Amino acid sequence: MRAVIQTLPVPTALEGAVWHHHFNSLRQIPPHRHEELELNLSVRGRATYLMEDRHYELSRGSLVWLFPSQNHVLLEQSRDYEMWIVVFRPKLVRATCANAANRILRQTKPKGDFCKVLGEAPAARLATLAAELANVMNDPSRFNAGLAYLLMSAWAEHRQSAGIILGKEVHPAVERAAAALREDPTLNVGAVARRAGLSASRLGFLFQKQTGLSLLDFRHRQGLERFRVCYGDGNRRTLLEAAFEAGFGSYAQFYRIHRRLTGRSPSGH
Repeated sequence: MRAVIQTLPVPTALEGAVWHHHFNSLRQIPPHRHEELELNLSVRGRATYLMEDRHYELSRGSLVWLFPSQNHVLLEQSRDYEMWIVVFRPKLVRATCANAANRILRQTKPKGDFCKVLGEAPAARLATLAAELANVMNDPSRFNAGLAYLLMSAWAEHRQSAGIILGKEVHPAVERAAAALREDPTLNVGAVARRAGLSASRLGFLFQKQTGLSLLDFRHRQGLERFRVCYGDGNRRTLLEAAFEAGFGSYAQFYRIHRRLTGRSPSGH
């Protein structure tokens, strides 16, 4: 998976950060990695993650650990998807994870699956801790102390949970197809298949099976993201011009796809 090294907006005085992520049908972050250890806790809806060469299905209560050298991308989300995102600076991880039970969190790319489904009570408890921390990010002393506690608590719940989510290995052709469409969503399915090295029918079958999303829908979503960038604030291009530049063949096609995938008309994008 080709990825970028992302610099996260973590304030200097803090040892990490907490964000509440809500579904956004258009805004997609490309495959990336960063120097911080990351924790994701799904609290509502469903999503699929692509981590290195493995694919994970997430649901309510899923707890995911993302390590600094691990490329990852949130590939697909349901409309009601929500999760807490927590990141921990390396300094905090080194200071907190000093015994045999949690020392693995110091590694940048450990082997194994680090994704589990927690029970309702522990998942709710961790979500409450994350929400409390999000409200005190303007108080570094309280936030940093609480962040260390959340790190240890989340890892303890991870170790105790028996709900392991095994990642499914992703075919290299699926990775190549996804990368090609992120780079150029105007490519048609035949061109994507040639870049991936498979027939269009075989690629379509594998893509749907391994990501839960049809190749055409993935292409359309990338096209909508390109449209959003092309249109901007609407001062330089009309909706029609931006739709054509994003690779849609007609305004009727663009309108239909936009409405189906976002639930809104293009004018309210």
